[in-house]
Amino acid sequence: MTAERDGIFAGDDPVAIAARWLSEAEASEPNDPNAIALATVDADGLPDVRMVLLKEIEVARGAFVFYTNFDSRKGQELATNPRAAFVLHWKSLRRQVRVRGPVERVEDAQADAYYRSRSLQSRLGAWASEQSRPLASRAALMAKVAKVTATKGPDPARPTFWGGFRIRPVEIELWADGAFRLHDRFRFTRTAPGQAEWDVARLNP
Repeated sequence: MTAERDGIFAGDDPVAIAARWLSEAEASEPNDPNAIALATVDADGLPDVRMVLLKEIEVARGAFVFYTNFDSRKGQELATNPRAAFVLHWKSLRRQVRVRGPVERVEDAQADAYYRSRSLQSRLGAWASEQSRPLASRAALMAKVAKVTATKGPDPARPTFWGGFRIRPVEIELWADGAFRLHDRFRFTRTAPGQAEWDVARLNP
């Protein structure tokens, strides 16, 4: 199914359109234009959602990448059920992008390169934080950061429990606000990740 599109919706690749929109949002959003609400499900099928930062849109691969602690709740949920959904929403542009699809870990070399690009404090923080687990106090966390700083040195390697996930979408929805709540919505679907061709349908607002 096809749908007539132009203006901000022009193009046949929704991943490329999402990347273009994110570039525009970087000039208008006051904070974290790459913040996504990431949804996963636990072993019982109960949904879970949290804000994380989208770190790369791989247009050539047709994928979206974020990083986290593999032992965190979302890391464990993705290990059990490697599927996810997220939404990007920009108030300044009055647009949003919704994505659904299977998830895989990024390659070690790619995760290493991103980890090295982070500030030293963030790299040490990745070592110190037992993400999602109970914490006695902030003082206990800062003491662990100090210990890690003393033992890992000025150029710590990436922890094996920390890395990236790649969402390879089979569904992407592009949404733009319309007058009187008559919004523009286009849903792109394909049967499997990596397929070049997308089916496109205009949806009712």
